[in-house]
Amino acid sequence: MIIKRYIVNTMNEAMTRIRYELGRDAVIISQRKIRKPGIKGFFSAKSIEVTAAVENEVNDKKENTVNNNRSNNELNNIELNSIEAIKKVVQQENENISNSKVVQKQNSSVHKVSNQSDNNSENLMSEMMEMKTMISALSQKREPAIAGKPMGNKKSDIEKILIDNDVDSENIENIMVKIKNDKTEKTDFEKLKIVLKEMIHVIKPKLQGRIVMVGPTGVGKTTTIAKLAGRLALAEGKKVGLITVDTYRIGAVEQLKAYADIMNLPFKVVYNMNDMDKAIESMSECEVVLIDTTGRSSKNKMQIAELRTFVEKADTKNIHLVLSSTTKNRDMKYIIEGYRILNYNSIIVTKLDETATYGSILNILETAKIPLSFVSIGQNVPDDIKELSADSIVSLILGEDTIC
Repeated sequence: MIIKRYIVNTMNEAMTRIRYELGRDAVIISQRKIRKPGIKGFFSAKSIEVTAAVENEVNDKKENTVNNNRSNNELNNIELNSIEAIKKVVQQENENISNSKVVQKQNSSVHKVSNQSDNNSENLMSEMMEMKTMISALSQKREPAIAGKPMGNKKSDIEKILIDNDVDSENIENIMVKIKNDKTEKTDFEKLKIVLKEMIHVIKPKLQGRIVMVGPTGVGKTTTIAKLAGRLALAEGKKVGLITVDTYRIGAVEQLKAYADIMNLPFKVVYNMNDMDKAIESMSECEVVLIDTTGRSSKNKMQIAELRTFVEKADTKNIHLVLSSTTKNRDMKYIIEGYRILNYNSIIVTKLDETATYGSILNILETAKIPLSFVSIGQNVPDDIKELSADSIVSLILGEDTIC
C-alpha cells in the first residue's frame, strides 16, 4: 500500500493531486485543518492536510476496476496498513494539540483558537474511528471464493437442503422466488413444503385397455411391466396379456416370456406392423394389454420415429414414459424432450432403491410437466412398485423420509 500526505489550500486541489499521483482508486483516510508552525501560524489562514492511500497493484493500473476477488488476507492487510496510518495521524495530531496548549498558556489571547483546534481534533478522531469500523466490517463480510463462485455468495439453509438432495439449480431458483413472494407469517421451511407440493402432480392411473411403456434402454421398462402384470392378474384378478416389441435387446423377449409363463399370461412377440395387428387382435378378450417397447436413444430421431409407428398402432392414450431416478439431470432433459413426439401422458420413476436422494423426482416432473403415476423401489415382482402422494414425495425430496 502507498500512503501519501498532502498540504493544500482546498479539497479540490487535494483531489486533483491525489488522482494525478495515486490514480482514481486512491482512498482518503484522513483530513484535517492545520496552521503553520510558530506564533505566526495562529494569525494566518489554515491549510488542509489530507492523507490518501492506494493499493500497489491498483496504482500500477490506475484505470482498471479493483479486483473483486481479492482474498481475505489482502483485505486484512489493507485494514492493518490503514489503521497504522491512522495511528500515525492521531499521534501527530496529539502532539500538535500539546504544542497548542503550551502556546495557550504563554499567550491567553489565542485561547479561543486553541478551543477550536481541540474541537477539530475530536471530530477528526470520531471520523477515523468510523472509518476503522467500516474497514473491519468490509473484511468480515467478504468471503473467499469456493469452486469458482463469487465472493459473498452465501447459500441459505433452504438452498443447502435442496442442493444436498440433488434438486436442479434452475428449480432451486424458482423455488426461492416463490418462497420470497409468499408474504404469510409461515417459516421458510413451511413455505418450502407448500411450494414443493404445488410443483408435484400425481395421478391415479387407469390400468385398463392397452398400456404402452416407452423410455431409453436400461430404465426398467420390462421389469415394470412384469410388476404391473402381477398386480393386475394376481392381486386384482384381471385378464392380462403381454406384448413385446423389444426384439433388439438380447434376452429381453426371454425375460418377459418367463414372467408370462410364471403368471400364466398370454404373450406375443412383435417384429413388424403386421405382427402388431395380429398380437392385439389375439388379445381382444384381455381387460389389460401391457406393451413393452424397444429402448431408443432420444437423440436418434429416426429410431424414435420408428418407435412412434408401433405406439400409434397400439391405438391408445395410456402411454407411460419410464425414467430412472439415477439419470443425470442434463441427460434426463434430453430424454424427456426427445420422447415428447410419442405423446406420453404419465411418468414412472424407477430405481429409487439405487439412490440416496430423491430430488430427481422433482427435476423430472418439472421438466416434463406431466404427472407421476408410479415409482419403482426394487426388483421384486410384483411388490416393488408403488403409488405415492404429493406429501410423501415432498418428504422424500427433503430427506425427511426414505422409501426403502
